Amino acid sequence: MNPNKLENLDNIDIEIPLLLEAIFQKYGYDFRNYSKAHIKRRLMRRMAIGKFESISLIQDKILRDKQFFVELLADLSINVTEMFRDPEFYASFRENVVPNLKTYPFIKIWHAGCSTGEEVYSFAILLREEGILDRCQIYATDFNRKVLEVAKQGIYATRDIELFERNYTKSGGKSKLSDFYTMKYGSIKLDQSLVKKVVFADHNLVTDSVFAEVNLIICRNVLIYFNRDLQNKVINLFHESLSSSGFLCLGTKESLRFTSQERNFTEIDVAQRIFKKRIG
Repeated sequence: MNPNKLENLDNIDIEIPLLLEAIFQKYGYDFRNYSKAHIKRRLMRRMAIGKFESISLIQDKILRDKQFFVELLADLSINVTEMFRDPEFYASFRENVVPNLKTYPFIKIWHAGCSTGEEVYSFAILLREEGILDRCQIYATDFNRKVLEVAKQGIYATRDIELFERNYTKSGGKSKLSDFYTMKYGSIKLDQSLVKKVVFADHNLVTDSVFAEVNLIICRNVLIYFNRDLQNKVINLFHESLSSSGFLCLGTKESLRFTSQERNFTEIDVAQRIFKKRIG
């Protein structure tokens, strides 16, 4: 290996914070409190793809080339998703949360970090089956405008449809997933009555404030990419955004433990990380 390249690799842990600071100063996106391991892994991938010999060269390019920054932003955003991902969670949600939601005259839902939308539409299907979608307004947000455009279309490749079908069945689906989409030209297109129930918007959990006062927040498998301080900040944001007795749903590897809001929530399902905001 080129000796200069080895030296550059040794400098990576110094260069990464400088790159993240440059991104924040130039474009306003703040990755400085993301998990170091996640950021490093994604940047190393970009180095390999672009054949960059150092992080500093990536920094130089993003400062001069906005289109390259857009590509890098896609690298750093979190877009791992699928319909009815973690079906056991959806089954628990049906059992433990839906009966409460059915008592509400109107339900406002915030799906934070929605990525390309598969999980947002999964909730819309579940709520339709439970007879309460017409009383719901779903807000789905992400900081990556590119994935939001995909989500707004509600069109997905058929290659994952068998996985989606299995997840739906395990989640307690009451009919067939195919009842909610049409298939054409190698893609599935979700029913427009589902798409119209979702308002997609640009919102950054790291830098933006309260999005809306809501009865339910879903933010699954996002906090694991943040460091402890940023996790605490976002949990505070969620607590402030939830109405009295509102519900918060996190990913199975995420927790309220050791956050400043831990005592302000009741655990509804410990395993599936479903919580309810305490009154007062």
